[in-house]
Amino acid sequence: MTEPARPIRVLLADDEAMIRHGVCLILRHADGIDVVAEAADGRQAVELAAAHRPDVALVDIRMPVCDGLSAIAPLLALDPAPRVVMLTTFGDEDNVLRALREGAAGFLLKDEGPQELISAVRAAAAGDAVLSPGVTGTVISRMLRGGGPDAARTVPGDERIARLTARERDVLAMLGEGLSNQDIAARLGIGIGTVKTHVGAILDKTGSASRVQAALLAHRAGLAS
Repeated sequence: MTEPARPIRVLLADDEAMIRHGVCLILRHADGIDVVAEAADGRQAVELAAAHRPDVALVDIRMPVCDGLSAIAPLLALDPAPRVVMLTTFGDEDNVLRALREGAAGFLLKDEGPQELISAVRAAAAGDAVLSPGVTGTVISRMLRGGGPDAARTVPGDERIARLTARERDVLAMLGEGLSNQDIAARLGIGIGTVKTHVGAILDKTGSASRVQAALLAHRAGLAS
């Protein structure tokens, strides 16, 4: 008899008690997710993560004592390290960029719906990047502008794109939209395992270190708007 899968263990860090309560209420009613700890600041988040060993840490960017950005490195230094997803709002794109550079698995807007929140936790636990579509375009644009004129230039003839199959180019375009593996699978009518295979091939063929880098390439190559 096959044993049931272990629930995804989640730590939530946010200094606003009402937000913590709302997020916890949503996640605790989702199948296969267990909120194991709540923190009111980054320092407490690291301490509780060390004690409870969560799979995913949802961390607010702006908190007192120790903000979410400063908590990323010590969280990722834990063994095992949780997947860190930053909770953010519109207008906080500069901090989102810093969070991605620090190694965060992605970002989620605080006003996303319950299903988007649940899907983000599951995606992070599965190793996906979590990129809220509502702010991905703005963040990608800032990253492109930050790279200078050459980085922002559309290069549809990029040799890295030429290495991809037609289906891999389709998947790369969807990475540029910030879609998760589950969303890509649903849109293309293929299995999640197949999507993961395509994503792995894309990262390998293009020399991208992460889904975020692949998303940038999709924008630079004109595959994603």
